[in-house]
Amino acid sequence: MGWKIIETNQLAPKDIDRQGNKLLTGNGYIGYRGTLEEFNKEQKTATIVAGLYDRVGDQWREPVNLPNGCFVQVLYKGEVLHALTGKVMEHAQSLDIQTAIHERRTVFEAADGIRITVQARRFASLAHRHMICMEYSITADHECVVDIHTGIDGDVWDLNGPHLRDICAIVKDDVISVCAVTHESVVEVAVSEAIMFREAGKFSGEERNTEEFKILRKLNQVNLRNGFTFYKFVSHCVGLESNDPLEDSRLMCRQAAEIGFDDLLAEHAKQWSERWGDCDIQIEGDDSAQEALRFSMYHLLVIMPTHTSTASVPARGMSGQMYKGAVFWDTEIFMLPFFTHVFPSMARNLLLYRYHTLNGARRKAQEYGYRGAFYAWETQDTGDDACTLFNVTDVFTNRPMRTYFRDKQVHISADIAYSFWKYYTSTGDASIWRDGGAEVVFECARFFLSYIYFNPDKQRYEILDVTGPDEYHERVHNNTFTNRLVAHTFEVCSLVAACLQECFPEEYSELMTVLDFERDLVLISEMSQKLYQPDSSAAGAVIPQFDGYLRLENVPLKTLLERKLHPHEYLGGGNGLATTTQIIKQADVVLTLYLFDEKYSLETKSRNWEYYESRTEHGSSLSACSYSLIAAQIGKIDWAYKYFMKTATIDLTGDGKEYVGTLYIGGTHPAGNGGAWMSAVFGLCGIHVSDEGISVNPRLPAHWTQVRLSMLFHGQRLRFTLTHADVAIEMVNHAETSLPVSINRQNYILPPTGTLMVPII
Repeated sequence: MGWKIIETNQLAPKDIDRQGNKLLTGNGYIGYRGTLEEFNKEQKTATIVAGLYDRVGDQWREPVNLPNGCFVQVLYKGEVLHALTGKVMEHAQSLDIQTAIHERRTVFEAADGIRITVQARRFASLAHRHMICMEYSITADHECVVDIHTGIDGDVWDLNGPHLRDICAIVKDDVISVCAVTHESVVEVAVSEAIMFREAGKFSGEERNTEEFKILRKLNQVNLRNGFTFYKFVSHCVGLESNDPLEDSRLMCRQAAEIGFDDLLAEHAKQWSERWGDCDIQIEGDDSAQEALRFSMYHLLVIMPTHTSTASVPARGMSGQMYKGAVFWDTEIFMLPFFTHVFPSMARNLLLYRYHTLNGARRKAQEYGYRGAFYAWETQDTGDDACTLFNVTDVFTNRPMRTYFRDKQVHISADIAYSFWKYYTSTGDASIWRDGGAEVVFECARFFLSYIYFNPDKQRYEILDVTGPDEYHERVHNNTFTNRLVAHTFEVCSLVAACLQECFPEEYSELMTVLDFERDLVLISEMSQKLYQPDSSAAGAVIPQFDGYLRLENVPLKTLLERKLHPHEYLGGGNGLATTTQIIKQADVVLTLYLFDEKYSLETKSRNWEYYESRTEHGSSLSACSYSLIAAQIGKIDWAYKYFMKTATIDLTGDGKEYVGTLYIGGTHPAGNGGAWMSAVFGLCGIHVSDEGISVNPRLPAHWTQVRLSMLFHGQRLRFTLTHADVAIEMVNHAETSLPVSINRQNYILPPTGTLMVPII
């Protein structure tokens, strides 16, 4: 199976949107949509830089789309060769996910019959994170001349902008630049471009023209007798990390031009090769699954901000301003496992982002009258909640609808505590507690101390008035998912305190004093014993998603959808069609079964999977992987594979939801990408990691003949080879001790060197 994602002759408006997401390139600092060079804001071109947000007036705060430095137009006899308006004879657009290179080849036919071919390739450099580098070539089947306009387009696509003001264009020493400042924080931004030509001496034929929002180099009467190629080196600098973005961006352009396109590409490709060497999963017998899984991992890697721990991965990655560029619980629950088990240093950065935004979570708790840390449902750079009280517009009245995502999805703080603990048990990195993790967990636990309610009649603590992952049912009592996660937060809090005291006693004492946490630690231990758990019913019973759920109308999903009067009407909220029924948006109880796998019997998992699967609308890209994971455990391999492919192909096919009410929510789905990795590794391959060691219980689809993958456990790289006949595990780097492993529920010892191979009976 090749590494290229290729689309040919697909230029309809819906194709352009899909390709912008699907063919995205990036390096964790820059994300550039997979659009063509002649496109502008009408085709949703976007250059997103990690961590830069802005708000204009009373509109939503969102990421800033920087000026487009990849802009190029070719004109023949005064007519622009544009893929959407010109006569296109052939067109191909591709993404090489092995090297993160975007390519296009378009053959235009002019009115006089001459065919002109435009080819380009570009990449966001992994070695020089501020740079996008591009090669652009033009050829013709007959000798002719063209004009070329190349430069920086500052008239950008915005959802709630414009975010740039005081835009100015500067030309100096053969480098052109567009500078601006943001509205809210007055952050300076600069995009600069240097160009070089394959043949020397071409600069003399260049004219420069400056327009409002745009600066162009005009290369007139370029003869295509032997073709023509030039290179663009585009740098992006912002005042968050630079004292002089303009000069820094200009310097980077000149340095890149001196290195040259070919050497920059070689350096970039080498670093990508190293990444794939650590994370690639090879599936034999299923080219479609192989492509989808690699594609999913690619999209996680191109948006991971490895350069900082003050930024994280938003729900729509770096594909635009959708969902306000906000970070949700998606990152911890669905993306973090990939990084934890393959690139733990990246996972650590994502977790420390929550430490850097802890004060924002404290401010939110205080706003609502609670103590501790109530994390933002939608967080950006400060940790304050970007989620509004009116998130969805009613398609019938065109009025904003009051939603309770911001107020009532309290499980976000428990999700974060859960993810810190999973990272620790998988890596053994106790320093995470010293470096901020303990403070995060303590403050999350403290928040729940002040939130939960004691029911004197039933002599138990309950969690009332919350919204779980299923957002179609707001403001419910004793949501199973939430109650279980809060109980786990209390448990983890005590364990973290013990670990910090043992490993870093001075830091422990200091933190206890600063937080005044000793009394709360005692309360947590006492209250956790009486916290009500709706999932503690007898084995095999249906676990109610929340109090009263099983008394709601039990209507088939098909019937509910037939009741819709508008294709985009919202099913939740106060009056949504699903609110009085058992139809749910996404996995809720089923996700609980996965996250706390060891607490439930296979009988309980099977009964609840069967019950909730038919009642789930899958209105979220987070849902399918949960059903895949549990389906694999209960032996429904065909279902596990079906849901794995559903989540792994969401951005390949472009089948994700684009609207909630009237709100545009298109873009990539990194949580789905992370869910695909989880479904493959933890579900179908049956690998389970805990603080006790590794267990492997493969559930490979019949047509998968072999799977090879590697993971890290406590710093040791393990290489797995799975077939229907046997399981092999190799300790790649020499270990000091052996490792206990379980294969198909039989215990073995993996030696410090060599390979353990066990036949599957």
